[in-house]
Amino acid sequence: MDQSSRIYIAGHTGLIGSAIVRKLKSRGYGNLILVERPQLELTSSKDVENFFEREKPEYVVISAGKVGGIAANNLYPADFITTNLRIQLNIIQSAYRTGVKKLILFGSSCMYPRECSQPMSEDLLFSGRLEPTSMAYAISKIAGVQMCLAFNKQYGESRFMPLIPNSVFGPNDNFDSLSGHVLATFIRRFHEAKRIGANEIVLWGTGTPYREFIYSDDVADACFWLLHNSGEEFEFPINIGVGEDYTIRELALMVSDVVGYGGDIRWDKTKPDGAPRKLLDISRMNKYGWNASIRFKDGLRKINEWYLLNGKR
Repeated sequence: MDQSSRIYIAGHTGLIGSAIVRKLKSRGYGNLILVERPQLELTSSKDVENFFEREKPEYVVISAGKVGGIAANNLYPADFITTNLRIQLNIIQSAYRTGVKKLILFGSSCMYPRECSQPMSEDLLFSGRLEPTSMAYAISKIAGVQMCLAFNKQYGESRFMPLIPNSVFGPNDNFDSLSGHVLATFIRRFHEAKRIGANEIVLWGTGTPYREFIYSDDVADACFWLLHNSGEEFEFPINIGVGEDYTIRELALMVSDVVGYGGDIRWDKTKPDGAPRKLLDISRMNKYGWNASIRFKDGLRKINEWYLLNGKR
């Protein structure tokens, strides 16, 4: 891949996609194919086929999809599974037909069994039952990863590269209390509680589950690194993480401190916790030569500053 390569980032305005765009532009890559949703409906196979035939991208990153936290996954499982399956199938098939050189697809740590030994290595996929609250989304992501592996196997290639990042956060995250992920929703809710002078804030669950977080710029750096390697020596899928995690209770306290909220935190134990722990084993990616570089607390300060400037909506 060189600076003149035609690179299509599906979902370029979102959390991961926008980080990849920033990374590529900072390295002088100017031939990016960036299309807004009104101009391209990724769930339409015909629209996607026509787009690939017309634009002829050489490299593709699929960061588009329907994502959300526990509440959204519980309310809209049919939307999560059908939307993500359609997007993945349409893009992967068109990428194969038009000779795309490399494609990156993102799985999710929720693909691993709910009761999984920690840290979770890639060979533990399919070793147990999934977490019920994210079942539909997890199955759609498993299908996308398997599509990549199936194309590689059937055609003797390594150009379809599935990655499994842990909970990603950063600029252009979704801070909505219903559809957002835990860290972003905490930032919004703590700021709102501080603004109205609330004496306490009520959060879902027990606060005991552990979660691992990776800053979006690190995910973009991993993608950039992989796109510049042949891929022939890699075994996919590959976990992308930082190697450390925190309880949700610890996360709440850190967010409270960064935001400057002085009230109490109460836990609604009638609400679901999700999986007890989802720490990724990152030894495979580390062995290949890549490591995350942004410390969690540094990333937390960055995203809090970004939210203050851009995220109040």
